[in-house]
Amino acid sequence: MSMIKSPAEIALMREAGRVVANTLAKVRESAAVGVSLKELDELAAATIAGAGATPAFLGYTPRWASVPFPGVICTSVNDAVVHGIPNDYRLRDGDLLSVDCGAFLEGWCGDAAISFIVGTADPVDQALIDATDAALARGVESARTGNKMGDLGYSIGGASRSAGYGLLADHGGHGIGRTMHAEPHVPNDGRPGRGIKLTAGLVIAIEPMLILGGKEDYFHDDDEWTLRSANGRRAAHSEHTVAITADGPVILTLP
Repeated sequence: MSMIKSPAEIALMREAGRVVANTLAKVRESAAVGVSLKELDELAAATIAGAGATPAFLGYTPRWASVPFPGVICTSVNDAVVHGIPNDYRLRDGDLLSVDCGAFLEGWCGDAAISFIVGTADPVDQALIDATDAALARGVESARTGNKMGDLGYSIGGASRSAGYGLLADHGGHGIGRTMHAEPHVPNDGRPGRGIKLTAGLVIAIEPMLILGGKEDYFHDDDEWTLRSANGRRAAHSEHTVAITADGPVILTLP
């Protein structure tokens, strides 16, 4: 399957991306102290279904997983970096929540993630989220024709490490289209001038995952999905689906 999408296909992906963005906005609005992760998952399911779309994560079973993902969204709290399963946990004041959402509409996928504080924000946690969002913005800005994948990775990882944050080891973004995860791999670190050349029509999900304290190791929970920072420190995740065009990068996962 070609990695290059036509303008018409990118337009269809934009509609899928809008479903994802609207779902994330509703989840964020409803995430309050005392609300359970399962309740947020049910809200996401209703929002996606109401848009005529289907969730990308529910039942997803990649090669490395022995059990399918049981939720519509990934809800990762505090030291959970990514792939947290929505369960009966009720949000507490000061929790750092990362929400990852994917949806298919007319056969095309959108994928995005946000991180935010529930209730009272610790300035250190907010700075972590701001740094993650800034890393994503740098990655999007680097997603231009003529650049190479190493340029994009370096734009994310170089400044993040210099600021004292760790990057989730062995994880990054990905190509996206008819499937949620496709080629090419989109690293969160790299060497400028290295890797494949970025060309018009390539659509990728860019997703920095930063950890407090500069450490990058992680471990899996017994649920086989949730990835937690090995140092027990908090983490943040930010993601957009982005089309590379002759006129520059276009974010497809905006409301």
